[in-house]
Amino acid sequence: MDQYLISVVIPGYKCENTIVQAVRSALEQNEPVEVIVVDDHSPMPLEPILEPFREDGRVRYFRNKENMGVAVSRNRGVQEARGNYIAFLDADDWWEPGKLSAQRLLMEKEGVVLSCTARELMNHDGQSRNKVIPVPEIITYRTLLSHNCINCSSVLMKTEVAREFPMEYDEAHEDYIMWLRILKKYGKVAGINHPYLKYRMAAGSKSGNKWKSAVMTYRVYRYMGYSHLKSMVLFFSYAVHGIIKYW
Repeated sequence: MDQYLISVVIPGYKCENTIVQAVRSALEQNEPVEVIVVDDHSPMPLEPILEPFREDGRVRYFRNKENMGVAVSRNRGVQEARGNYIAFLDADDWWEPGKLSAQRLLMEKEGVVLSCTARELMNHDGQSRNKVIPVPEIITYRTLLSHNCINCSSVLMKTEVAREFPMEYDEAHEDYIMWLRILKKYGKVAGINHPYLKYRMAAGSKSGNKWKSAVMTYRVYRYMGYSHLKSMVLFFSYAVHGIIKYW
C-alpha cells in the first residue's frame, strides 16, 4: 500500500453525462491519486465514456456483473484500493482543486481518521444554487446523531478504517451508518468549512426524494440499535436540522 497515494472511489450508474467531469476533478487534485470507477452494471457501459482517460494509468475501471447498489460498489472500490487514503466521489459531483491536500494536512495535524468539507449545492445542469451547506470543524458521535453533516462525496479517510467499517444496509443511508460506526470507535472527525465539493442535486436520488430520505434516516437509528421512541426523538432533531440546512 502506497502511504502517499489517495484512492478515489467513484461508483457509477446511468451517469454518462456527468462522470467525465467527476473523474477529471479527481485527477486535477495536487496529490498523487488513483481513480477507481466501479460501474454498477449501467445499461450503457461506462467504459466507452471514459475513453478520454484510456491512456492515463491512474484510472482503473471495474464493472459489476449485475446491479449491486451503491454500498456494494463503494466497498468493491475500497477493496481494490492501493492507497493509504480513500476518497469517495459520486459520479454526478465534482471537486475544487486543492481539496485532497487540505484534508490530508488537516488529518495529519489533528490525528483523525476521517475528514469532510462543506459543499455548494448545484442544479442538475451544473449551475450553482448559491447555497453552501457548512460543516463543523469538529464532529462527534453526538453531533452526528442529531443530523448527518458529513456528505459522502466530501470524505477523505484512512483506507484501513474504510475496510474496518464497510458500507452496509442499502435500505437506509449506508454512508450515515458508516460515519456513526466510525465515530463510535474513534471519537471525533474533522471538517473544513469550505465548499470544495460541488454537489449536484438530483430529484431521483436518495437525498433528493425527501420522503424516502426521511424513512431511510429513521431506519439508520433503528439499525444502530435505538428503540422506536429514541429513534423518533433523534429523527425529530434530524428533521429540524434539515429544515434549517436547506431553507
